[in-house]
Amino acid sequence: MIEGLSGRLVSIQANLNAPKNQYNSFGKYNYRNCEDILESVKPLLGDSILTISDELINIGERYYVQATAKLQLGEEYFFATAFAREAVSKKGMDEAQITGSASSYARKYALNGLFLIDDNKDPDTRDNSNTPNPQPTKKIPERITKETTLELAKLIEDTDTDIDKFLGYFKIGKLDEMNTEQLVDALKILNKKIDGGK
Repeated sequence: MIEGLSGRLVSIQANLNAPKNQYNSFGKYNYRNCEDILESVKPLLGDSILTISDELINIGERYYVQATAKLQLGEEYFFATAFAREAVSKKGMDEAQITGSASSYARKYALNGLFLIDDNKDPDTRDNSNTPNPQPTKKIPERITKETTLELAKLIEDTDTDIDKFLGYFKIGKLDEMNTEQLVDALKILNKKIDGGK
C-alpha cells in the first residue's frame, strides 16, 4: 500500500468519478466543467489540500492563461499545469468574461492532468452511430508569430537552454517552424527551468 501524498493521489485517481453534468445544446454533447471536477474531488481529499492558481502570460500579441492545480500534504506536493489562449473576441462577452472563460478552461485541464481525467476516452465523446470508423478532421496547428519567435529566443537565452537540443526535441530546424501546440510545451519546459532556478 502506497503511503503519504502519493497514496492519496493514487486513491483519488482510482476513485474519482466526475460525471459530465453539463449539456451544450448547440453542439449536442455533454461535458464536465471545472466546478464538476472540484465537487467530485472534495470528498476524496482527506487532509490533503488542493489549490488552483492562474498566471497570465503574454506571448507576442496574445495572452495565455497558465493554470496550476496543486495537491499538497505537509511539505510534499504534486502539480499539473495547463494553458488556454484568450480569444481576441467572443460574441456576448466583455474582456473580463473572455479571461474568465480561458481561466476556467485552463483550470479544468490542469485538474484533468493531475487526476488523470481523460475527456477524449469518455464513452459519451465517442460517435455511437452506425458509421464505421469515422475519420476526424485533422486540425493543422497555426505557426507562431515573428514577435513570439523573438520572445521565445530571448527566453531560451535567459534560461541558458541549449538551442540545438531544444530544436531537436521539437524536431524542427529553426524557431519560426514551431507551431502553437509546440509553443505550449516549450513554455512548460522553460518555465520549469525558471522555477528550478529560483
